[in-house]
Amino acid sequence: MASRLVLVLGDLFIPDRAPFKKLLAPNKISQILCLGNLTDKETYDYLRSIAPDLQIVKGDFDTEAPNLALSKVVTHGSLRIGLTHGHTIIPPGDADSLLIAARHMDVDVLLWGGTMKFEAYELEGKFFVNPGSATGAMGTGWVAEGEEVVPSFCLMDVQGDVLVLYVYQLKSGPNGVENVGVEKVSFRKNSGLAA
Repeated sequence: MASRLVLVLGDLFIPDRAPFKKLLAPNKISQILCLGNLTDKETYDYLRSIAPDLQIVKGDFDTEAPNLALSKVVTHGSLRIGLTHGHTIIPPGDADSLLIAARHMDVDVLLWGGTMKFEAYELEGKFFVNPGSATGAMGTGWVAEGEEVVPSFCLMDVQGDVLVLYVYQLKSGPNGVENVGVEKVSFRKNSGLAA
């Protein structure tokens, strides 16, 4: 069974402050799922150069793109994957509200943005992923005072009913040197987190 490598991005805001650009090579990624706040055409064109299959939902700062949908569903293997930006979830980032949205969209996986912070968890047989902010941009009211935004994005490898999520985070060591850390989380439809 063929797998597809899917890039999941959220909350870009400051495209020229993209610490991961050198990791994102054309012809390696089959699809990009962008969870809003793209904010400019240059970033859109850059993402299209990485993967021509670019799926975007409207973020709260995508004011120049009035025709973007607030949510959409894509299918990979047997998984239905929903996309939405966090400004449509009330209260923001609330697990029960996200579960309601996932049920309403009839999806196995719900991707949401808006908090600038990576999260991944399973709840009632569904998998929830927020890729954080790929640029480390600060939002308004989403990050606690004194908390630092860690730039992050996710790559999904989908094979049938299994989704393997690779989480890339730019972290600073004690000496101030930045390193990219990668973590892996797996989800299998109808059986929850695999690892």
